[in-house]
Amino acid sequence: MKIAPTIRAELDRYLQQEGLSLSQFGQIAGMNRGMVSAIVTGNKSMSIKQLDLITEAMSLPEGYFYDLFIENFIIDHPPNMRRIEPFLYRCAELGKLDAIRRVVRAIMDNLLYSPKLFEIAEGLLAQGRLEAALILYEGVAEAERYQHSERLAICQYRIFKIQISDDQSQNVGAAAVFEAFVERLDEIEQLDALKDLANVYRSLRKWDKVDEIAKKMRAKAEIQYSMKYQLNSRMYEESSKKLSRPLFVYITYADLLCANVCEELGDYEGALHYTNAYSNLDWVRETDEDALHWMKLYLHWSKANILAYRLLSGDVSVLHEYLNYIDKSSDTIQEDRVTQLLNIMTAANRYKLDVNDTLKRFETEIASLSQRPSSDDMYTQQVLPDYSALCGYELAYYYLNQGMYNDGFNHLFCSMVKAHILNNETYFINCIGLFMRFRVCATPEIKTEFSNLIEKVWLNNVEKSSNADRCE
Repeated sequence: MKIAPTIRAELDRYLQQEGLSLSQFGQIAGMNRGMVSAIVTGNKSMSIKQLDLITEAMSLPEGYFYDLFIENFIIDHPPNMRRIEPFLYRCAELGKLDAIRRVVRAIMDNLLYSPKLFEIAEGLLAQGRLEAALILYEGVAEAERYQHSERLAICQYRIFKIQISDDQSQNVGAAAVFEAFVERLDEIEQLDALKDLANVYRSLRKWDKVDEIAKKMRAKAEIQYSMKYQLNSRMYEESSKKLSRPLFVYITYADLLCANVCEELGDYEGALHYTNAYSNLDWVRETDEDALHWMKLYLHWSKANILAYRLLSGDVSVLHEYLNYIDKSSDTIQEDRVTQLLNIMTAANRYKLDVNDTLKRFETEIASLSQRPSSDDMYTQQVLPDYSALCGYELAYYYLNQGMYNDGFNHLFCSMVKAHILNNETYFINCIGLFMRFRVCATPEIKTEFSNLIEKVWLNNVEKSSNADRCE
């Protein structure tokens, strides 16, 4: 039977090989002789900090002995969180995710370790070490899968937010899994969870789900808002600190989402109804600076969106009024400009409008369509890339129909790349269809570029399929 090596045996072998005394090695490692002796003889357990000092003194790569550390001091011993916690943080720092998985598998048979592991996951999340935190959240969630606990729901919420990515086909599954856990969250935390879930479904263009979740969020937010001014104010403020926005925003945002649903379904009368609802903020009782900021935003959005819905419904006479309002709104943020450009291009293609001069006002936004926005906010992270891909398609459609083929094909290829990143088959197929319609207008170089892009996407999909088969 093969005896598993130990860190102590490796260290003892190294000392003999190099002809070093305990004192000499201690000086190299920055440890006193007694500590080195106690580690070598097994009279003292080893901390991860000491292991790192020993590894460095032996001129070995960082984390070289971590697998042995797991076997020698975690698997072969009763779990000691005072030893395990710093080890997990160090593994996360070095990107040793497999070591973290081994530790989780070794200790999570006992539910008593769930609270501490969850606490460590929260710490890693705060440090931005998302992959490491995800492993711990998944471990806790798996261990508590039969527990109807709030901690399980929070784990699923964290897993959902970490897993949401550019790939919309994967996001469908992540949203479906998490949706079943929303009701288990604290009543306050449910509001942000529903907001995030609605924005993911919004980017997936699943309008029935957006409508359902928005109305659920509105009902819950109204209850909480009513309770806020009935209960002890100080007591309620403590629970409200969990929210990312003022409480009234979840009511107005629900109306904005419902207006968006109506717009996408072509119901502009319904869209105007919901927009008028969130433009009326007389009932809002908050007066702090943050609340006033959000109130100003909603008033701006309502005015801009009312004009946009009129334009999209066929009232092209408001185009100049819409543009003037956009230009006068000095506080218009980049995200709004992308949406406004999309509205204008959709109307231009739908009603055969000439907007060549208008496009000059949006040169910055057009140039930024291929860029990936950086934000933790689910709208910026998910909805904006979807709008950018769609906007690129609308620009391509417009330019190609205007006979401006170079600009048209450039935007078409950018939109195809974006659609591929998002794994949005509908957008990608629409782009292919648009190219085929104008194929005769493409130069040989553009046709070659198109063929190369199609082949690249095909090879990428084949590789993904092969990797999936190997995993199974």
